[in-house]
Amino acid sequence: MRISVLALDGLFDTGLAVILDAFSLANNFSARKMGGTPHFDVSIVGVRRKVRSGQGMPIPVQPITPDLKPDWVIIPALGTGTPERLVPALERPDVRKAKDQILKWHAGGALIAASCIGTFLVAETGLLDHREATTTWWLGPLFRQRYPNVLLDESRMLVPTEVGVTAGAAMGHLDLVLWLIRKASPELASVVSRYLLADIRSSQAPYIIPNHLAQADPLILRFERWARDNLKTGFSLQEVASTLATSTRSLQRRCQDVLGKSPLAYFQDLRVEHAQSLLHGSGLDLEAIAAEVGYADGATLRTLLRDRLGRGVRELRADLR
Repeated sequence: MRISVLALDGLFDTGLAVILDAFSLANNFSARKMGGTPHFDVSIVGVRRKVRSGQGMPIPVQPITPDLKPDWVIIPALGTGTPERLVPALERPDVRKAKDQILKWHAGGALIAASCIGTFLVAETGLLDHREATTTWWLGPLFRQRYPNVLLDESRMLVPTEVGVTAGAAMGHLDLVLWLIRKASPELASVVSRYLLADIRSSQAPYIIPNHLAQADPLILRFERWARDNLKTGFSLQEVASTLATSTRSLQRRCQDVLGKSPLAYFQDLRVEHAQSLLHGSGLDLEAIAAEVGYADGATLRTLLRDRLGRGVRELRADLR
């Protein structure tokens, strides 16, 4: 499998290192245990001759030439973790040149993989329009606003499509590489994941901080404050809209535009977050925690936690020790 890693100025150091180390391990184990098959031919390429990482380290890049015909192109994240830094970065000349190159690779048959903020570069090309995708969860509101034609679900860790694959935040780079290795050899991916103490995660949901998402919009922030004050008493769309001096339709539309979900779904996210906190530090049993977040019994809360987080109560308590 021929893989080109596109390195841009200011990229996320950890993302690049994870990609290279995981493929290096895969090749080593493949050579020792599987006769050298599969083999991952990995090159680091750039649209500039000199590239430095976000931490200022020089990255040796190969020029992009016509004979470079990768099967997969991987786009690591830029080290621009806030909208204020990311939006200007997307207008840089080298980034615009990279977008053109991504389209050329795609037209030539290459599949495109990106993780975290790297997904923004793919979205800029239009390749994700009318397709499912994920991105780094804390920039979901910006992604949704900037690329309204993309079917975004930032709760997912990996979203494959016919264009390639998008992956979630930060260490989603590792999930992405393990997924690619698994496509070539499930056995090899299992060995690599064991050595790295890692495995492919299906969801970012356990890591999402609802309050951070609410900061993206004043109305949503006010809704979040109302919701936290009313977790125990329950949700009423009419009541919250009246309190916030807006219409139910406007609140629903704003939640969908910013968060990609309904007001009730976001209210339930906050219930889940608070329940997780109580499971960790309150000493309350499940029935008492359910009452604190507005549910009549622990069974209902238990089902919600498993549906949203993919873990049961016992697993969540163990995770938080």
